[in-house]
Amino acid sequence: MRMLPLAIAVSFAATATAFAAPPVKTVESEKGPVLAAANGMTLYTYRDDQKGVSSCYDACAKNWPPFMVEGNATAEGAYSIVERKDGSKQWAKDGMPLYFWVKDKKMGDITGDGVKGEWDVARP
Repeated sequence: MRMLPLAIAVSFAATATAFAAPPVKTVESEKGPVLAAANGMTLYTYRDDQKGVSSCYDACAKNWPPFMVEGNATAEGAYSIVERKDGSKQWAKDGMPLYFWVKDKKMGDITGDGVKGEWDVARP
């Protein structure tokens, strides 16, 4: 019977891990450290967005895919979750929605930085 409380504690710990903050990390680029998804691809912010609101849809979202929330992840610290108009969820840092750039091909690429004067690499 003493094992049951331990099993319950282990189960809760595993559940807490499953609902962790976004899978992000810092990677080095030619302009210094940038924020990237777990896959190593650089994340960007869009100057036309407002805190907590994405304005990148349709053709914009094809070139700048949103950094989508997987499963039942929860916001933590500087990271929040933005609901898109279709009901899907996107990660944001400091309230600003995060995106990938389709022309980045490998970890550390930052080819989207400064595009049309509207896109910036996300900084850790």
